[in-house]
Amino acid sequence: MPIKQKITPCLWFEGNAEEAMEFYFSIFENGKILEKSYWGKGGMGPEGSLLTARFEIAGQEYLALNGGPEFKFNEAISLIIDCGSQAEIDELTEKLTANGGEIGPCGWVKDKFGLSWQIVPSVLGQMMQDKDQTKVDRLLGALLQMHKLDISKLEAAFRGE
Repeated sequence: MPIKQKITPCLWFEGNAEEAMEFYFSIFENGKILEKSYWGKGGMGPEGSLLTARFEIAGQEYLALNGGPEFKFNEAISLIIDCGSQAEIDELTEKLTANGGEIGPCGWVKDKFGLSWQIVPSVLGQMMQDKDQTKVDRLLGALLQMHKLDISKLEAAFRGE
């Protein structure tokens, strides 16, 4: 199956790529595995175990690699989720941090695999582009005080309330 996008993020897992994909499929609609490859004789993993899987969630393709314990996820890279409502922010925060994930500052969360996500309301980008720097400064002041983002509080700060 040909790759649909020019750049595909590769996510390195410590042998639990299948568990991670199933976790993501339980959170995002229309998730699917597109193709798989397996370790052969003499590989770094047990013969016949999953090496890679190309998968898709929310229209974005990823490659899951069962690479081993050498590398871990960190906040240097994160996946941004554009959310249209507070209910979506609340739901995704709860689901992504379930069973060992954690909530960080400014809408960032880590899932139980250590992958960082930014759960961001759609309106944030629009407000950040406002030409009135005073509004943007108030917005940023509020944002920096939050963990899970609260749209109504961000909007109130932006308006100066």
